Amino acid sequence: MTMEENVIELKNVEKTFRDFWLRPLAHAVRGLDLEVRRGDVFGLIGPNGSGKSTTIKMILGLIRPTKGTVRLFGLDPRAKAARARLGYLPELSHLHPFLTAEETVMYYAGLSGMKRKEAKVRAAELLAELNLTHAAKRTVGGFSKGMARRVAIAAALVASPELLILDEPTSGLDPIGTREVKELVEKLASGGMTVLLTSHQLFDVQDICSRVAVVSEGRQVGGGSVAEIVANAKDKRHALEEYFEERLNIRKDAQ
Repeated sequence: MTMEENVIELKNVEKTFRDFWLRPLAHAVRGLDLEVRRGDVFGLIGPNGSGKSTTIKMILGLIRPTKGTVRLFGLDPRAKAARARLGYLPELSHLHPFLTAEETVMYYAGLSGMKRKEAKVRAAELLAELNLTHAAKRTVGGFSKGMARRVAIAAALVASPELLILDEPTSGLDPIGTREVKELVEKLASGGMTVLLTSHQLFDVQDICSRVAVVSEGRQVGGGSVAEIVANAKDKRHALEEYFEERLNIRKDAQ
């Protein structure tokens, strides 16, 4: 498999945060190897403090690894050509409260270089897809957390990215909203988009992901095909949850 076929590739990546005197404060990521293939819906899962957020930031090019290499579409993640091909939904969405849903999506379309007329059409398409047409002219400051989350997802999709990175995409959503987001991810994947997501909702991850990696204390401690994990589980419905707990217990036993 070539580097281009791996949309995301990390090799022996480490990230150590240091204080003003360069003394190590935290070893957030330790020798991580990771491959996300074209067309994957890939779940990066782990407990709080396991290094997921730091890994996402390195993939986005927001921070640099202390050691190892990170590649996005075979390029340095900070390369403009790489960033132009991805969309990102952060765990916390900070939307301007005085902009309408339509204006918010159009604003992000403008940042991607889209002309106003095209941006207006694209905003209408995405708001309809996320069941927000009725709220298109309302300011997002009055939205529920779930509605604001869907506007943020629309903003992440506005430039039709090849890779979509979702950090806790169902955070704050009710069961109906969660189902809609899962259906959207499945639709995007069926259209060829690659998706990387993090989530504490392992049931949701099991439903939509093709592959997963389990990380703990900055190291990968498990992972593989979700279909194989389910096939080998005693309780098919909670297969990923059981696998997750098993891998974490193995990690604890090895320490």
